[in-house]
Amino acid sequence: MTDPSGLLSRYNEACEEVGQDPSPFICKVIDMEREDQMLEPTEYMDLNLPGNNYLITETRLTDSDMLPLFHTLKNSTYVQSIDMRYNNIGDEGAKHIAKLLEETVMLRSLNLMCNEIGPEGGRAIANALQTNETLVSLKMNGNKIGNKGGMAFAGILQVNTTLEELDLGDTDQATESVIAFATVLNQNKSLRHFNCNRPLLFSHQEETTVHMARMLKVNKTLTELHLQKYDMRDFGAERLVETLVENLSLRYLDLSCNRITRDGAKHISRLLKRNTPLQILDLGYNRIEDDGAKYIAEALGDFNNSLSHLVITSNQIRGAGLCAIAKSMKSNISLTNVYIWGNDLETPACVSFNDLVESGRLELPNTDVQPYVVDGVVYLSELSHGIRRHYYWTPFYGPDVEDQKSKSILM
Repeated sequence: MTDPSGLLSRYNEACEEVGQDPSPFICKVIDMEREDQMLEPTEYMDLNLPGNNYLITETRLTDSDMLPLFHTLKNSTYVQSIDMRYNNIGDEGAKHIAKLLEETVMLRSLNLMCNEIGPEGGRAIANALQTNETLVSLKMNGNKIGNKGGMAFAGILQVNTTLEELDLGDTDQATESVIAFATVLNQNKSLRHFNCNRPLLFSHQEETTVHMARMLKVNKTLTELHLQKYDMRDFGAERLVETLVENLSLRYLDLSCNRITRDGAKHISRLLKRNTPLQILDLGYNRIEDDGAKYIAEALGDFNNSLSHLVITSNQIRGAGLCAIAKSMKSNISLTNVYIWGNDLETPACVSFNDLVESGRLELPNTDVQPYVVDGVVYLSELSHGIRRHYYWTPFYGPDVEDQKSKSILM
């Protein structure tokens, strides 16, 4: 199976072996890949089966589709990634996927976002990773694997040395499993990107944030960390800053959708003044207000030359704070992307950002606002340019697809 035609033949044989009709969705995707490779042959294949692609399918994959897919791919040296997000795969289907992970010799990326996998299926996939030596990226976000599934994944991070990206956002993790992840990441040397957004926490003492902060003090490999919806307050932000000033590996920190106020922003400004390697900081949907924005602007304007992306959307910032951010960009040459929509866009702020855009200092693809003038007054309209714009949704046609293809070619 070194081409789509051979893969399609093997899939039809596998369906016949298990006494099941082939999925028209899977057949169509492989056949489309065959046509593409006639024009641009490639050494490997990415099997993209997202259930929300209405241009290709009106039905979604279920548990019954996983058995023939397992028999098709278990010995394949051709398919290197599988994207099966937004389907109806449950625990039984997850068990077949786990068997595939145990036997595969090629699979490097697996996306199971927003299926119906529960704790039992989550544990099966986690246990398979104990012996898997090929998988680099696994996305499980949106599957309610719960605390039991999370504990299983925390356990495999103690023995797995190949996994570099693990996304467990919105999987109903609990305090126990979040602390377990923080504990094992003290020793793990392979994981680079970790997402554990929206855990189900019932304490206001921020134990999980404290454990994550302690982990960041000793972990030297993690480059991307998402702590969205942690009910984090200024105390938690301060604990993170205390350890991050000594961290030389983290490049992307997501603290959006928390309860950080101007005092927390002041602590974060201390981190920015230390000019650590941090490049992307997401503080969207907090409440730092004008004072918090001014603290951050001061750090960016006078001390920091490493941060390239700043997100402060929906933070109750008014004109004075936004003007301070705009002013800091005139002296800070490293900051290229700023996202401010959802704040109080008063006229002075609109004028300041209009000046940045007109001078070329801030390019429209790098922000979420666009200036326009009505009766001589400058206003800002919203652009759909969020920093994680394509996290839950990926375009199937249009200019964004071409941009993504160009980026993948460059990489």
